[in-house]
Amino acid sequence: MIAAIKDKWFKFKYKLIFFLGVLGPGIISANADNDAGGITTYSVVGAHFGTKMLWILLLLTFALAVTQEMGVRIGLVTRQGLGGIIRETFGVKLTALVMSLMLIANMGTVTAEFAGVAAAFGIIGVGKYIAVSVAAAFVFLILFKGSFKTTQKIFLIFSFFYIVYIINGFVIGPDFGQAFKDMVTPTIEWNAVFLLMVIALIGTTITPWGQFFIQSYVVDKGMDIQHYKAEKVEVYAGAFITNVVSFFIIISTAATLYKYGIRITDAGDAAAALEPLAGHLAQFLFAFGLFVASMLGAFILPTATAYAICEAFGWEDGFDTDWSRGKYFYSIILITIILPCLVVLIPGISLVNIMILSQDINGILLPFVLLFVLKIINDKSIMGEYTNGFWSNLVAWVTIIGIIVATVVLVISSFFVFS
Repeated sequence: MIAAIKDKWFKFKYKLIFFLGVLGPGIISANADNDAGGITTYSVVGAHFGTKMLWILLLLTFALAVTQEMGVRIGLVTRQGLGGIIRETFGVKLTALVMSLMLIANMGTVTAEFAGVAAAFGIIGVGKYIAVSVAAAFVFLILFKGSFKTTQKIFLIFSFFYIVYIINGFVIGPDFGQAFKDMVTPTIEWNAVFLLMVIALIGTTITPWGQFFIQSYVVDKGMDIQHYKAEKVEVYAGAFITNVVSFFIIISTAATLYKYGIRITDAGDAAAALEPLAGHLAQFLFAFGLFVASMLGAFILPTATAYAICEAFGWEDGFDTDWSRGKYFYSIILITIILPCLVVLIPGISLVNIMILSQDINGILLPFVLLFVLKIINDKSIMGEYTNGFWSNLVAWVTIIGIIVATVVLVISSFFVFS
């Protein structure tokens, strides 16, 4: 009896250690979707529509898990990043076009991340010139000087601090009963603003750069197909955790801003508006969460961009390379940090048009990236026995078609709404 218990305990410890060894890609990639733009989207959703869109968030949890799992599986089987496989499968010209669009979109998104840093520090009276400059220097120092293990620890630490949004939700005390009811009860308002926010929810949850990042990350981590089962669990856990955070952001702003009819345009507005409604602690937690989200995005987006471009053109990449071997990798990271920071620091600049442009390009690019992923994952010459089965393909196609329709509407609508 004792021997059997010891044997079970040993197997449990082995599985736990094995799981902790693969921990990182799924949770980090999913949480990075909750960047400054994501926090803004969820804040606006809660402030303008209460908890009516929570059912969409529930569906998106499954969609995020499916798309991220496919990227992980391709990476584990091929030991290559998505950029390199796209070049080998679809040719250099198409790859160059995809990389160019992604670079422009990611630069716009990184600009939004540093704008989020400025907004978070603005709540406590720190100017954007100091806040953004120090944040940018810190980001590049960690990415350039740190090893893969060091950067992963930093990513996981910032991912952990998303818990402040969950704490904030309990501090505010929303109506959980109504929230859970709305999560399982579809509600649609047939007006342009509601539909545009539905599309924005989709766009901020599943991103082109996320597909490139998670696949490159498992390769850089040195993982292979023997880690698949454990990594699949981690990817699903990451999708669930990130949308739990999104859930609490929405119900927090719904219980305060929506309740009192306060309209906002970004997450900085939400943080500033919370103090008179829910107290200084709620405001601090929300602002701190915005800072954490912006910083994680500022770490991940330049990294995802560098991974994708280097793999696409056959340049050496990864955090365990030095400058002489990884000069293109680190140069791309440096450029995608410096240029967005300079844009944010322009006196009096409005970032709305930049954010809209980057979202439009992401909307155009995402369906292509997902179609690339689906074609690759069903190619037996590439994936062997790890191609998609019938049900995986069905879920994937439903997800992709839904995203294509949504992103087309997003691009078209943005021209009319913001022209």
